[in-house]
Amino acid sequence: MTHGNAFQEGRDGDLAGLIRDFEGWVDAFAGALRELAEERLTGVDDTGLVAATVSGTGRLLRVTIDPRAMRDLGHSDLGPAVLQAILAARAAMGEGLEKAMTALSGGRPPAGQDVLQPYFDAVLRQE
Repeated sequence: MTHGNAFQEGRDGDLAGLIRDFEGWVDAFAGALRELAEERLTGVDDTGLVAATVSGTGRLLRVTIDPRAMRDLGHSDLGPAVLQAILAARAAMGEGLEKAMTALSGGRPPAGQDVLQPYFDAVLRQE
């Protein structure tokens, strides 16, 4: 779903339409965040012995350490393994957030391009 339709359709002076589109986008964004908050994402370390689960908002929910980790990992390796699993889970959460944002925005604009700049310029030129 994309918003900003008033400007995309050439209705530059339609401020009420832009506000409606913006409110729709905010509602859609809030809904996407609520859905994401309910998700549970898991990441594991390189050994596969430590797993971490986070919510869609990045809150750490659980760390699971396989009993074999006590045998296979030294005491100085366990902490980094836990950290690696947490970071992997949070990276998965970030990917979910990026997918939600891409779906809401209709894709990313080309690098270095502000898609609203022509409309801001048009408003500033008006007296």
